[in-house]
Amino acid sequence: MTLKRIILGILTAIAIALVGLSLLASWNQPQIQSRLELYQTNLLLHASEWQPESNQSANLSSARNNIVGTDPLNTALTQYQEARDSTQKTLKTTQLEFKQIQSTTASKSEDGNLKIAQKKALSESIKQQLLLQNELDLRLGILQVSSDKTDAALQTWNNLVARQKTQIDSDPSVASAQVLTGIWSNPAQLLPDAEPRIQKSLDGWFRYRALAQLYKLQERSKELVALQATEQATAEQAVEKLAIIVGIPAISLCLGTVLLVGLSVQWLLQRKQLDKAGSGPLLARNASLTWDVPWDGEIVWQVLVVGFFFVGQILIPYLLLPVSLAVLKLNPASFDPREKAFYIFATYLLLSAGGLSVLYFSVKSFFPLPDGWFRIDWRGNWFLWGFGGYFVALPLVVVVSLINQQFWQGQGGSNPILPIVLEGRDNVALAVFFGTAAIAAPVFEEIVFRGFLLPSLTRYLPVSGAIAASAFLFAVAHLSVSEILPLATLGAVLGFVYTRSRNLLAPMLLHSLWNSGTLLSLFLLGGSAS
Repeated sequence: MTLKRIILGILTAIAIALVGLSLLASWNQPQIQSRLELYQTNLLLHASEWQPESNQSANLSSARNNIVGTDPLNTALTQYQEARDSTQKTLKTTQLEFKQIQSTTASKSEDGNLKIAQKKALSESIKQQLLLQNELDLRLGILQVSSDKTDAALQTWNNLVARQKTQIDSDPSVASAQVLTGIWSNPAQLLPDAEPRIQKSLDGWFRYRALAQLYKLQERSKELVALQATEQATAEQAVEKLAIIVGIPAISLCLGTVLLVGLSVQWLLQRKQLDKAGSGPLLARNASLTWDVPWDGEIVWQVLVVGFFFVGQILIPYLLLPVSLAVLKLNPASFDPREKAFYIFATYLLLSAGGLSVLYFSVKSFFPLPDGWFRIDWRGNWFLWGFGGYFVALPLVVVVSLINQQFWQGQGGSNPILPIVLEGRDNVALAVFFGTAAIAAPVFEEIVFRGFLLPSLTRYLPVSGAIAASAFLFAVAHLSVSEILPLATLGAVLGFVYTRSRNLLAPMLLHSLWNSGTLLSLFLLGGSAS
């Protein structure tokens, strides 16, 4: 065995260990999907308050009802109760894991150090889950009192206050629960800091409901009228946002389903006309046409392990970035959203530059490459493959995600960038995130996974096997255990589009459309908290 292979073997073991630990760490982290559902519920609550003016068409009221449903309050109550139950279940599981690790005697060995790290991670997870549980209880109580379940609401808030001694004393939700209990009690008990507490702990529709009740009790009619006017303006915007969030994906989903069925029928009717040259059904075009691969598996191994995992997961995040930040005396934890956006963008550019450099020098000795490698051609129908692939991917990923959700029950982690985008209000930061997710990521990832990995695998696997293998590695590289199946499905569509179009611009466009759609949804949903 050569020295190069020994080094690659060591780096592979390290990469597998780090990826495994990252996937394991994501196991107990909440998915962003559950948060997105609550954000959409908040938007729905806002929209339900909209009352069109008398001079406006009656169709607007009908359109609002079609969007928010017949009983939005009960829908929201059910959604929050399910989120509360899921959080409590996860909290109990995490606390049990923490106690099990705590009960074992941690030695000074490597195993003991690992348990200490696990305890720290679990402790932080428990803290976040407790905070989330309190936040959900605050909102759940407001939904209950709005549904004429005042006794249940008071009990919910009293339970929150009762947990104060055993949980987080500094959590502002506890004091806010006392404020809410006071303004909805009979007789009411108004605390002197009621309004600032409500402003601090609540947002969106929940803040509106609490402030409206407070102003009524304080007989502040002027402030109440201003609050109602503001809520009407917000509610109208919420209806428009919901129309986009629900309408565009629904139309795209229908188009994708029709396109998928149509292409499948075409394949069934014309499957005997398969021809490598390009005739026959679209789904079978270039289906068995492989690439001329001038390198062996060791080059593939080298690019993946050194270029993608070692440079991307070890060298840059654990060596270059910490040293650079220390020299510049910068702390990413203290960055505001705009600074975080530029930090993430710069980090991704470094990762991309490092990975592409390893790829370039790994295949440089094989120049000039055979025809078809890393093909980017602005002519032709690549944009049709990109858009068509996007529409077809929607129903496939949605179905897989629904099945996936049943297994993970809201756990398994998500892309850490998504919560930042969801909570961000800085347009510059959002533009930078768009540049990262919709431009930089598609270019880099498609060059590596579709441009290099997939064709290289056709030396050892059929085209369909190369698509599946590259899609799986693409999903694992995102380091979120709950997203492996949905991302592998998306990766398979990306690979399919590339093998049929033979143009990297097609999967790049598909990838960009997918990430752009996600960012647009996050941006619109994030506004529900304003």
